[in-house]
Amino acid sequence: MSSVSIIGLGNMAAALAGRALAGGNAVEIIGRDRAKAEKLAATLGGATVNAVGAAPSGDIVVLAVPYAGAAAVVSAYGDALRGKVIIDVTNPVSPDLQGLATPDGSSAAREIAEAAPADARVVKAFNTVFGHVLAQNGPLDVLFAGGDVRAKASVSAFIESLGLRPLDVGGLEMARWLEGTGLLMLGLARHGVGNFDFSLDVGVLG
Repeated sequence: MSSVSIIGLGNMAAALAGRALAGGNAVEIIGRDRAKAEKLAATLGGATVNAVGAAPSGDIVVLAVPYAGAAAVVSAYGDALRGKVIIDVTNPVSPDLQGLATPDGSSAAREIAEAAPADARVVKAFNTVFGHVLAQNGPLDVLFAGGDVRAKASVSAFIESLGLRPLDVGGLEMARWLEGTGLLMLGLARHGVGNFDFSLDVGVLG
C-alpha cells in the first residue's frame, strides 16, 4: 500500500481520502482550514492532519486544489516535494466552460511539473472522474498519464488499491488531452446526459 498526502479539502479530496483509507493506504490531509481538515479526518477515521506548508509525509502527494492556484501551491512547497510523486487531478477549464484555460500545447500537469522540484514526478490522474461518483465506492476506470515509468507504476498501484482500474494513456504530453476529456465530460453533463451522475468507462471487446 501507499502513503498518501492529500492537499485540499474539497469533494475530490474527501472522496480520494475515503477510498484510500478503505484500500489500506496511510492518508494525510492538508488544508488551509485546520479545523475543517481535522473534521474531515475525524469523519473518515484513520487519517492524520498536517499543517499547510509543512513537508508532506506521503510518498504520493495528491494535488486536489483548484487549477488557478495549483502551480502556486507546488511552488510554495518547493523542496518539500523533492522525490515525491505528485498526482494532478485538476481540470483547467475556462470560466465559460467552452475551452481550456491553458495555452495551446501545454497543460495544467505541465505547468505543475515546471513549478515542482526537478526530481519530483508529476502524473495526471482522476480528472476524468467526478468526485461524488468516486465517493460512491463503485468500480471505475481511471485514465492517467506521466513521463516517469516508476511514478506511473506507483500511481497505478495506488489506483488499484482504491478498487479502480488504472488505464495508462501515455506520457505527460497526453495530460492536455485528459484535461480536454474532463471538459468533454462537463459538456456531456450539461447537455447529452443531463446530470453529473455518470462515469467514463472503457469497454474491451473480444
